[in-house]
Amino acid sequence: MKSITHYFPNLSESQLSQFHQLEKVYSNWNQQINVISRKDMDSFYTNHVLHSLAIAKVIEFVPKTKVLDIGTGGGFPGIPLAIVFPEVQFHLVDSIGKKIKVVQEVAKELNLNNVTAEQIRAEQLKSQYDFIISRAVTQMPEFMVWTKGKFRKNKNNAFQNGIFYLKGGDLTEELATIKHKEFPISSFFTEEFFETKKVIYVKANG
Repeated sequence: MKSITHYFPNLSESQLSQFHQLEKVYSNWNQQINVISRKDMDSFYTNHVLHSLAIAKVIEFVPKTKVLDIGTGGGFPGIPLAIVFPEVQFHLVDSIGKKIKVVQEVAKELNLNNVTAEQIRAEQLKSQYDFIISRAVTQMPEFMVWTKGKFRKNKNNAFQNGIFYLKGGDLTEELATIKHKEFPISSFFTEEFFETKKVIYVKANG
């Protein structure tokens, strides 16, 4: 928790309370439905929560923004971002039902009224969003196919509507043909875990 309060010093009391509860809530659910490895639970706030919040260091979503989290797994990056942006609507989707059950229960226990979670494949979604977020579910070219036609036209944020993608390692080849911006997470957070990790932004292509 110290890292959260260090990098995000302006959180309200209710937001701090929600972040405090996160580890306990996930630990309890993780014993029933494994969504986070035991090793990763030891570094829960760095590897999952803070990693998710790197997106909040790149963009501050304005109220009423609609955000889709594709392949959310246990709720990352969507759940931590929903705590930071309570007036933003988050739709978290995954094709695996038991993971979505965990997300639904976590959102309920934390009173995250701005989160909806659904078991559905991204390709089946008919809604449109301002931004689509994800944490390395597949190669970017394939991910962009999943997002086609899912963006609203109107721009309300500092960035054009588009994708914010959390990815690590050498992305030169993967992103060679894609116009994008890279934000090294190590420029926001000093923990060793973030050394090679980035937030990738790609403007909506339709």
